[in-house]
Amino acid sequence: MTEVNKPPRVGGWTRFVTARPRLSLLAALVLTVLAVLAGSGVADRLGAGGWEDPGAESTYATKALEREFPDSQPNLLLLVDAGGASVDDPAVAAQAARITASLSAEKGVTGVGSYWGSKSPALRAKDGHEALIAARLTGDETEMGETLDRIAPSLRGRHGPVEVEIGGLVAVRHEMQTIIKEDLTRAEMIALPITLLLLVMVFGSAIAALLPLGIGIVAILGTNAVLRGLTEFTDVSVFAMNLTTALGLGLAIDYALFIVRRFREELSTGADPLTAVGTTLRTAGRTVLFSALTVAVSLAAMLLFPQYFLRSFAYAGIAVVLLAAAAALILLPAALVLLGHRVNSLDLRRLFRRSGRPAPSEGTGWARTATLVMRRAPFFALGTTAVLVLLGLPFLGVKFGTADDRQLPSSAESHVVQQHIRDGFPGNPGGGLDVLAEGRATETQYATYKERIAALPDVLRVDGPLVKGDSAYFTVQPKGEAVDDSAQRLVGELRATKAPFDTKVTGTAAVLVDSKDAIGEQLPWAAAFIAIVTLLLVFLLTGSVLIPIQAVLLNALSLTAMFGAVVWVFQDGHLSGLLGFTSPGSIETTLPVLMFCVAFGLSMDYGVFLLSRIKEEYDRTGDHDEAVRHGVQRTGGLITAAAVILAVVMIAIGTSRVTNTKMLGLGIALAVLMDAMVVRSLLVPAIMRLTGRATWWAPGPLRRFHERFGVSEGGENPPRGAGLNRQAAPPRGATSHDGPADENGDGSAHAGSGVRAIR
Repeated sequence: MTEVNKPPRVGGWTRFVTARPRLSLLAALVLTVLAVLAGSGVADRLGAGGWEDPGAESTYATKALEREFPDSQPNLLLLVDAGGASVDDPAVAAQAARITASLSAEKGVTGVGSYWGSKSPALRAKDGHEALIAARLTGDETEMGETLDRIAPSLRGRHGPVEVEIGGLVAVRHEMQTIIKEDLTRAEMIALPITLLLLVMVFGSAIAALLPLGIGIVAILGTNAVLRGLTEFTDVSVFAMNLTTALGLGLAIDYALFIVRRFREELSTGADPLTAVGTTLRTAGRTVLFSALTVAVSLAAMLLFPQYFLRSFAYAGIAVVLLAAAAALILLPAALVLLGHRVNSLDLRRLFRRSGRPAPSEGTGWARTATLVMRRAPFFALGTTAVLVLLGLPFLGVKFGTADDRQLPSSAESHVVQQHIRDGFPGNPGGGLDVLAEGRATETQYATYKERIAALPDVLRVDGPLVKGDSAYFTVQPKGEAVDDSAQRLVGELRATKAPFDTKVTGTAAVLVDSKDAIGEQLPWAAAFIAIVTLLLVFLLTGSVLIPIQAVLLNALSLTAMFGAVVWVFQDGHLSGLLGFTSPGSIETTLPVLMFCVAFGLSMDYGVFLLSRIKEEYDRTGDHDEAVRHGVQRTGGLITAAAVILAVVMIAIGTSRVTNTKMLGLGIALAVLMDAMVVRSLLVPAIMRLTGRATWWAPGPLRRFHERFGVSEGGENPPRGAGLNRQAAPPRGATSHDGPADENGDGSAHAGSGVRAIR
């Protein structure tokens, strides 16, 4: 037997993961049960905030005010509606006083005040029929949520002549947390059966279809346990659970699709199950591991940002990616060894296939598409690029804001209350700016500073100062909205105003300004990190200098439609009625960063699948055009199926009633579909046709570096263009590439060289 005809050697990692498959699966079952127990109640420990920079001036001032002047930072608002009566009516005032006293007596509540006690015009509605009671709940987010659950039933509803509704930051975040948990459960109920149906359509076999779903469930449950552990040491956002579900199902299905399909192909060549698993792990397994690293790199970039909202997605994303890859590379091979040829059992497609009619050749349509694209490469390259750029143009008008009650559905109680306050109260209570003054000062100095603030063009009113020891604070009401351009400009003006003491500015607009500054400061580093590591990883895969640059640029280009749609739909409000959300007129500052990191990583996931197949074929034949055509043929269907399944999961997440979650789910679904169906199918083959054989060039030192450290599918890394020293490439369109009968196109369907296609 010649070297090329030897069956793949079973050893190393294959022997490790398949030595005792039943024991491996039993251990996995035990670990999964433990993960369920460890991750139980994780949603109750997650926070609904995390958009602020913990090291910013506004954060310091907020904490100082909470410590020195707890009454200055109310986070609970009771909207007291007197119906048609005036809030100054004696009966209304008496009832409001009783509610205020009752609230003051509650444990965990401090700083209770009201319009009836202070007569502040900011706490009285313009029409005189509504007024506010303000208070502060103490403790962390979990403790405040528990306090709110305890006191809300006795506060909410009819009290004699008045009706009470609950709002404020605590109520908004608590209601958001509750809705996200409910929506996530509903999304899982929607996504799982549809995903299973699609997998059955892809595989035909019901047994094969269940394997990717099982891997996804293991990854999700394991990540929940990881997040539960992290909550003991750091803050974690409740929004991260959505990413856990989406990536857990999506990536686990991607990886399992790749591995199961390759395993079935090996069986079809006559290999026994153990040998088929060995070949699968050396080919598809290596690509899965490489793909997982590229996705993890994109997600890890969010660790560079100080906001725990972004860091939480990095925690969840990295955990779920690594767990999905580990399950696909450890548990799945064990299951495949035990199943053997039974992996093809329950072929449901036979019910719909006409008897005697042969199955179509694999990937024939994708081969024709690739041939057409490469024949008209300039047209497709320029046309596709122009369309993608055009779709991204709305993002040039992006306006950044903060997440508030408008993230909630219009029927949510806290949203209703906050909207009443915005529309009906003077000066937008709760939207003002607080100026903390630290250092001993005289009354004259405070008065002079107050006059300077009042003289600023964007100031409506200045209240204070309230003095305590060596500290004091002023409350400044902007003329416009809480976070509009004038309010953000006012933050800078206040910070530039001279004072005989140290001043720090906080408030909604100040938090936004500081958050934008923090993101702007770290964004170049995060982008550089993603670009450099991605360039290195793709170089290790391909040995080319040009392909990594193409991969990064085309991946970024594939995201333009997502960013354009985010602004056109969610900022500008188009389709808001159809999709059921209230547009705040801005995009939360951290969302574009999050969506870029997630969508870029997923695009690289598909890019690795395609490039690894093209590289393998080019190494085998040395024919650049045929390698591109063959790579699209063999991976086009797989990438599209994986993208559609992931899009289904993301769309299910996008049915959430919370706007940020809706934006995340629908935006990434669009990005994934555009990447798979436009960039991978049209733009990549067109660009690679234009660059030709120069695509594979690398200078001598880098070529030698790749020969030593590079990664390839299969065993040892073959030299670049190795196929030039073998037989010539088959003619374009030859039948050896159009069907599964001759897998490698050279008669060596069961070759042991290790550079086999992942289809």
